[in-house]
Amino acid sequence: MDRLIRPAGDAPPLAPELPEGRSIALPGRGTTFIREMEGPAGAPTVVLLHGWTVTADINFYTAYELLGRHFRVITLDHRGHGGGIRTNDVFRLEDCADDVAVLIDTLRLGPVIVVGYSMGGAVAQLICHRHPMLVEGVVLCSTARMFNGRAGEAISFFGLAGLAALSRLAPEQARGWMTDQFISRKGRSYQAWALQQVRGNDVVKMLEAGNAIGQFSSREWIDYVTVPAAVIVTMQDRTVPARRQLRLADSLPGAVVYRVAAGHDACIGAAEVWVPMLLAAIHDVADRSAQLP
Repeated sequence: MDRLIRPAGDAPPLAPELPEGRSIALPGRGTTFIREMEGPAGAPTVVLLHGWTVTADINFYTAYELLGRHFRVITLDHRGHGGGIRTNDVFRLEDCADDVAVLIDTLRLGPVIVVGYSMGGAVAQLICHRHPMLVEGVVLCSTARMFNGRAGEAISFFGLAGLAALSRLAPEQARGWMTDQFISRKGRSYQAWALQQVRGNDVVKMLEAGNAIGQFSSREWIDYVTVPAAVIVTMQDRTVPARRQLRLADSLPGAVVYRVAAGHDACIGAAEVWVPMLLAAIHDVADRSAQLP
């Protein structure tokens, strides 16, 4: 478990059990924070990509233990998030995808199965598009080909209301708002820990990331991604509507769809269902990848 440094006299926040983590320099890009689970010998490698405003730990802490029994698992914090790369460059999803590619090369991991949640799903799509030789399969969760709606169609998580709220709030309030995006009622026992996690976020980069998400579209090229794919659809999602998630699945040749009756916070709020479903989806993709010539 991570050791959290606190002022003398302050009780540490309740935190989940977490795998070993470390900072790693990515040549030519900067330093990011990763966690590693070795998994069984010879098991496929899975790279987990988190969503907007949170960290890899907040997004995937419920899945670490189970996934680590079956696969080698790597996570990283995206640039501007948590312990991710710090840069003066404007946040771009393409840069996040290239960061992951450099990490895969640096650790000599590839090819890997990439798992992307929400914004991380957009990053995963870009990795498949920009670095296809590093990917043997992809699992996309609560994500879409694009996040901007038609006139009058609101996508609250990425909408102007959320960005405006961030720009108006003081940093501590903004970080609390970020935490609330993923910590549902079932995750409230870790709320103080999650708040400490997002205290490391660069609020300016969060705004830039929201803008980047709003501009993202893979509609012109996603059907060229031919690695084995699975899409986990959160059917009660009011952030990324299920119909958008299903359109993504329809655009991926041979994608297998897994449906969960939960909202956008399924990784925490419905973890007892979502985590076994994620495991099944990764196994499915790994099995299909192993059968390719």
